[in-house]
Amino acid sequence: MSHSVITVIGKDRIGIVYDVSKLLAENQINIVNISQQLMGGFFTMIILADTEQCPKSCREMLDLFTEEGRKLALDIRMQNEDLFNAMHRI
Repeated sequence: MSHSVITVIGKDRIGIVYDVSKLLAENQINIVNISQQLMGGFFTMIILADTEQCPKSCREMLDLFTEEGRKLALDIRMQNEDLFNAMHRI
């Protein structure tokens, strides 16, 4: 199983979870765990996702998240789970 950590940040509005979930589903990315929080007027979300069935490469998904993030006024980023864990190890 290939896991990635996806982070989403943007000004709070109705439909963010729907928009991001739809984007993931369209690319056969399964949400394994999700955490979200409002910080001031900003929405933050961290998703642990199973990307094993995704037909696109990591680079293609990063480009898609950048493009769709612009359209949705969101900052959507993805990192491999192992890389994420290594970067955040104390």
